[in-house]
Parts: sequence; structure tokens; C-alpha cells
Amino acid sequence: MSELLSWRLDANQLRLSGELQRETLLALWQQRETVMTQVDTIDVSALDRVDSAGLALLVHLRQIALSQGKAPQFTGITDKLRSLIDLYNLQQIIVSRG
Repeated sequence: MSELLSWRLDANQLRLSGELQRETLLALWQQRETVMTQVDTIDVSALDRVDSAGLALLVHLRQIALSQGKAPQFTGITDKLRSLIDLYNLQQIIVSRG
């Protein structure tokens, strides 16, 4: 059974936790435009699992922020997520802070 995806906004940071995968991302997808209005950092440190659909959503969230004039960065990228980012050659898109 998949753990649900949850998120919260802390100031200008979107904190994701749980599993970001095809079966769990629909609620965030439906609210993506509203959620991203104030976000400049996406914290992925509490994600237990990310699949290719989840990675695509991260790319899309970044694109939404860019269209709003922001350059979002990601924090808490795990080794597993870094491997997925490298596999899809997204190192220039999923940019880590610090």
C-alpha cells in the first residue's frame, strides 16, 4: 500500500513528504497553480519515494514558478532522487540549494 503524499507551505517553501508517485500525486497536481504562487524553494527531504511521474511533477512545479518570475530551488535531495534526476539528465532543471 502506498503512503500518501502530503505537503505544506512554510513561508516561501513547499515541503513535500510521503511518496511522490503516479498513484499519490493527483491532489497536488490539481492544486499546483495555487500552491506555487508563493514558492521559491521545494523541500523534498521527507519524500520516501519518487517515481518518474513524481519527477515530472517536480519539473512542472518548477516551470510554474518560472512562469511567475521565480527561480525555484530544491532542498533535501536524497541519493535515490539524485540518481533519478541523473538518469533523466535533469541536473540543470532540478537545481539544489546549498
